[in-house]
Amino acid sequence: MQEYPIYFWFFAIAAVLFSGISKAGFGGGVGMVSTPLIALSIPVVDAAAIMLPLLIACDLFSVFHYRTRFDARNVRILLSGAVIGIGFASLFFGYFRGNDSVLRTGIGVLAIGFVVFQVMRSVIFGLLESHQPGNAQGVLMGAVSGFTSTLIHAGGPPVAVYLLPQKMPRDLYVGTTVIYFSIVNLVKLIPYFGLGLLHIGQWSTIFVLAPFAFIGVRLGIWLNRRFSEIWFTRLIYGILLITGIQLIS
Repeated sequence: MQEYPIYFWFFAIAAVLFSGISKAGFGGGVGMVSTPLIALSIPVVDAAAIMLPLLIACDLFSVFHYRTRFDARNVRILLSGAVIGIGFASLFFGYFRGNDSVLRTGIGVLAIGFVVFQVMRSVIFGLLESHQPGNAQGVLMGAVSGFTSTLIHAGGPPVAVYLLPQKMPRDLYVGTTVIYFSIVNLVKLIPYFGLGLLHIGQWSTIFVLAPFAFIGVRLGIWLNRRFSEIWFTRLIYGILLITGIQLIS
């Protein structure tokens, strides 16, 4: 097993649990905190690489639940753009992979931007309420989503900007995002392996953390049935804001 500092395990276990909870539909986009949190203790490329197989493991549970309830047309439109975004993000990773300070700053800025987006969410969607997005906007938002998802495993906001104005039923909306991101995560394996971001030394760490993905999903299901997500989500966004500031400082 690759050697990591002791505090890495604290951040990594918390990150995987948050991802599982988010995949279960509790706490909105709290899974966004995962990669920035791990990046506090190890290089960004390692943090992103470790999280990808764990996210795919979480996807298995979600896809099974929503396998018959999603909008195939929207998935196709978003994916056509996502492939472009993943390609640009791969070039970005390839160029800056040896410069962790640039990658940490980039992830920190994205983390803070995500918090700002959540704070301004009601205003943003209020402005978009009467606007019906076309295919071109779907491709554009898919490209932005593919880019940010490849770098930080967080492509939710651009997808929401495209899908929410369509006023889809909640389960159809959730199912569409679940299927879309499950495919995106699989496609991301191509550049991750191609760039050597995923290597043999990480797999023992991934296997140790994998059970926490399942625990996180089960915990998210349990929390969904018993608690409001408002204060939990605010807590996670607070952690994400502090993490983002720490990464760019």
